[in-house]
Amino acid sequence: MTELLFSYGTLQLESVQLSSFGRLLDGEDDALHGFVAIEIQIRDPAVLDASGIETHLALVPGDGPPIAGKVFRLTADELAAADIYESENYRRIEAPLASGTRAWVYVKA
Repeated sequence: MTELLFSYGTLQLESVQLSSFGRLLDGEDDALHGFVAIEIQIRDPAVLDASGIETHLALVPGDGPPIAGKVFRLTADELAAADIYESENYRRIEAPLASGTRAWVYVKA
């Protein structure tokens, strides 16, 4: 079964995709409404190693411009790997995208 995951941040980086999934992902452009992006500090060494970035974006409910991103098709095992990468800083919810597609998205925990 294929899982749809909307990424607006570091899961779009090649280094993160290779370390988390062992492959590069093909994504389709989409957007998410009803959230605003904030910056959070990342302390997990594995996440820092994969992304190379100490500050990541996280979504919180709010009014703002659409959040642009990519929709990736993942296996259930790859979605579980994404859960591990996102760590305790995020929680996964299902949300409707601008295209009408529903996908998983990580928001601030």
